[in-house]
Amino acid sequence: QVQLVESGGGLVQAGGSLRLSCAASGRTFGTYAMGWFRQAPGKEREFVAGINWGGVRTYYVDSVKGRFTISRDNAKNTVYLQMNSLEPEDTAVYYCAAETNPAGTGRNPAYWGQGTQVTVSA
Repeated sequence: QVQLVESGGGLVQAGGSLRLSCAASGRTFGTYAMGWFRQAPGKEREFVAGINWGGVRTYYVDSVKGRFTISRDNAKNTVYLQMNSLEPEDTAVYYCAAETNPAGTGRNPAYWGQGTQVTVSA
């Protein structure tokens, strides 16, 4: 019903920046809360950031607060994750996800993208 495709990952030095994008097709995510998750090797998948349908409410894990910014453009069916001041600990596969509750935090998604690798060198 909803297909999500992430892009923008890559290799960056510590202190650098990346912007991840998530493009949705099929059913628009305009009525969905959206989230970004990440999974480092050998670790559990972790919620990173979320945004409600209206784009007014945002949520972040403490470790990225002040460095990462989630935003969305519903007209383009796209959600973004701007990542600044990147640290080696941010290295992970980052996943875009859609939650069916438009007022949700993005923590309980029903649909997932394929993931994009972010590697931060020391």
